[in-house]
Amino acid sequence: MTLLLLAVIGVVSVAGLSFAPELRERCLFRPYWLLPRRQYGTLISSGFMHADYGHLLFNAFTLWSFGRLVERAIGSPRFLVLYAFGLLVAQAGTWLSHRRDPGYASLGASGAILAVLFASVVYYPTGSLYILPLPVPIPAPLFAVGYLAYSWYAARQARGRINHDAHFSGALAGLAFVALTDPGAWRHAIGMLAG
Repeated sequence: MTLLLLAVIGVVSVAGLSFAPELRERCLFRPYWLLPRRQYGTLISSGFMHADYGHLLFNAFTLWSFGRLVERAIGSPRFLVLYAFGLLVAQAGTWLSHRRDPGYASLGASGAILAVLFASVVYYPTGSLYILPLPVPIPAPLFAVGYLAYSWYAARQARGRINHDAHFSGALAGLAFVALTDPGAWRHAIGMLAG
């Protein structure tokens, strides 16, 4: 499933970035126009298109790195549900924050991918993550707390082109998904960290 998602994201994004700019335009998620213009399809399509090649490569690398681990832990069907849940919760967070801004638009799979990454923190709580350019491993739980705090703060600043609301919502979706579908994984993770 991870490879299939990567293939679809890659094909759609390369098409929109290279030779079909109208496809990229149709995929944009515009929270303000979601209900008035009934642009419901963009809740999904925007998660398969990226704003530029750097965005695409970073998301693809992150999904490749963590998706295979989580898919192995929970199986392909649940992995696909996790991914979709993360995408939709991330879009809901974006909609709540930007529903009154007619000029706001968003693209990318970051919310869904962060749901996968944060699910991996629960399934592999003693793991570490590397954040370039830092050459030192960061314990997964410490990364999770730091990333959530940073995303919450950055979303309140409303600067730049990064959708921090989607990142924050998607990360929380990953944690919530594991709590709802596999509470034993949370107990195991807490036990490993406490003991």
